Amino acid sequence: MALAIASISWTVTQEDIFRGFREYAERQSDSARPWWKRKVFYLFTCQYCLSHYVTAFFLAVTGYKLLASNWAGYVIALFALVWVANLYMSFYAWLRQQYKTQKFEAKAVELEVKTMTEPPKFEVPPAA
Repeated sequence: MALAIASISWTVTQEDIFRGFREYAERQSDSARPWWKRKVFYLFTCQYCLSHYVTAFFLAVTGYKLLASNWAGYVIALFALVWVANLYMSFYAWLRQQYKTQKFEAKAVELEVKTMTEPPKFEVPPAA
């Protein structure tokens, strides 16, 4: 369940498919007149914040409880699932950064090898 929560929270707050909505939410969270409107739209710009609400939705739909069969089971499950989901999102962000770094380093090495293997080009100035 935490993986689904992480996936939804990450997709809404980070990926290009929701970029238009996210940019609108950012503008609203900065400049909306009522304070509650700013807070509601801020949820869609913060993966950590949104993960709490996505988790609450999943708990309401599934009735999942953790360690207790009363309301405390819901509270424990809420914070445990949010914590695990945010671990997944942090790990995913780290993996993406590593991938981008490796891609950048590979292009730099490719350029260096290309310049070393090509013979130097001499420009002959035009005769005056």
